[in-house]
Amino acid sequence: MLMIKRASQLKLVVCFFCFCYTNISLASEADKRTKHDLWLKQKFSQQHQQLIPVVAVADMLSACNLERKIDPVNYQVKDLIKRMNRELLAQKLSQCLGNDSPKSDVALNYGLLGCFREQLSELSAEDKKQKMKLVQRAIASLSREERQKSLTKCVTNQSMNYLK
Repeated sequence: MLMIKRASQLKLVVCFFCFCYTNISLASEADKRTKHDLWLKQKFSQQHQQLIPVVAVADMLSACNLERKIDPVNYQVKDLIKRMNRELLAQKLSQCLGNDSPKSDVALNYGLLGCFREQLSELSAEDKKQKMKLVQRAIASLSREERQKSLTKCVTNQSMNYLK
């Protein structure tokens, strides 16, 4: 009887130590993950901040060229970001916008159209067409401030994909 009682106590002590070790181990892993996530955010934060304006310009140029057809090329945002020289990208946007400033409502609307067009690129042509109609209606109904916030959010999310 005494052996059974000691064996039960021993099992209980072993279980307790295993539980403590597991919790310490899990806490240590969680701490490592948190530190690693923080490191990633710090490491890529500057790159992300530098990429956001490039993505915005690429979105604007893509949509502007689609409508105004300054170049015979149907620019893909991804290609503009990854392959085009930044200076050339800015020049082409300026050329496409003509008398409109890159800070104008026209440019802002092009940025929204370009960003959402890329966000919807995985959809079928018909679904994309329907969603883009909704985007255009939304753009027409939003204030400049709301459109600016929407573009900022869209471009910020979009640029995260280019860091991966």
